[in-house]
Amino acid sequence: MHVDLNNKTVLVTGGTRGIGRAIVEAFAEAGARVAFTYRSSTDEAEALVDALEEQGTDALSLQGDVADFEIAQSHVDAVLDHWDTLDVLVNNAGITRDGLMLRLTEEDWDAVVDTNLKGVFNFSKAAYRPMMRSGGSIINISSVVGTTGNAGQTNYAASKAGIVGFSKSLAKELGSRDVNVNVVAPGYVQTDMTDELDEDTRETILDAVPLDRLASPSEIADAVLFLASPAANYVTGHVLHVNGGLSM
Repeated sequence: MHVDLNNKTVLVTGGTRGIGRAIVEAFAEAGARVAFTYRSSTDEAEALVDALEEQGTDALSLQGDVADFEIAQSHVDAVLDHWDTLDVLVNNAGITRDGLMLRLTEEDWDAVVDTNLKGVFNFSKAAYRPMMRSGGSIINISSVVGTTGNAGQTNYAASKAGIVGFSKSLAKELGSRDVNVNVVAPGYVQTDMTDELDEDTRETILDAVPLDRLASPSEIADAVLFLASPAANYVTGHVLHVNGGLSM
């Protein structure tokens, strides 16, 4: 997908693996300056920065837990200190701790909601005033499960459904300030997590997807890139489903 985002600054949470990495690479290819957050693998983050810089992208890695309010503020401040602007925020970081409600612990609930939903609040809050002044785009990554629900994922589904309501409300707050807020809701994507599925589970998933395949991370990144591009200037408060027809 050809999009020109030269001189734009982008911050992606959870940017070293899977969908997050594909988003980082897509923005870099479009010419943007890219910062990304990561939680644990410093070697992986440094390798990604090196790869981006080798291709001419100005890149910045930021370590910390997105569930920590003060860390989120410090990360946004670091981007502003480094480049003086923040044009696009992509709240991608997320975790799962699956289990039937019968066995789900309070810790499992809190960990998922704090990362997946509070993390979106933390970074959006930190970016709120800078974006009010200069305009921009916030894109939050939800999930098809936030719409359909899924047994064994009450915590994950609640966090992803919460992102939708949060984003629609924030879109109404920031619309007059030239800030667009949208959601991308992926279906099943070919990542490390889906690589671990057994063959029967994989076939069950594919039977439910009309396009009869999983998405590639780059296909989710293309949807994010579109919503950050001038082509989507009049799109806000929207949920873009990228799920191969799994939910219509």
